[in-house]
Amino acid sequence: MGKILPILLALIGVGAGIGAGVMLKPDPEAGHGEVADCAPPADEGTHTASPPAVDEHGEEVTPEYVKMNNQFVIPVLKDGKMAALVVMSISLEVTPGGKEATFQREPKLRDAFNQVLFDHANSGGFDGVFTNSNRMVVLRDSLYEVAQKVAGPVVQDILINDIVRQDIQS
Repeated sequence: MGKILPILLALIGVGAGIGAGVMLKPDPEAGHGEVADCAPPADEGTHTASPPAVDEHGEEVTPEYVKMNNQFVIPVLKDGKMAALVVMSISLEVTPGGKEATFQREPKLRDAFNQVLFDHANSGGFDGVFTNSNRMVVLRDSLYEVAQKVAGPVVQDILINDIVRQDIQS
């Protein structure tokens, strides 16, 4: 009985998960209605992502995503000493077919992103509540601006996948 109980519980859990997935599956007919606009108001000074690309039939083309190969590690200094480390993962939304060109420019993009991230850290951007939406908008806009300079209009948006700050005890 002791060996059967874990297997039985696992089967019940899998069955419940499958049942929930089937029951909660969205209706294919629905979802073609209105989509809520999650973009910030235009008067906040944020960059606006390029309009979606369309093919020759007028249908929207799905953008491609380029994940930067390594994380970015940014030291946060206070009074000349390292107070924290910030680790970030960044991806870029690029136009269809722009993935390869973006990968070719990755070393230059990483260098430019590092400069933006160091400047952000030195200006106090990673102090206190560093995930505040205003601070994140400023950071994302700065990264987008430099990505446009390095890679050109192929870059449509910047995605901050992960961000963590580890305070260092002295």
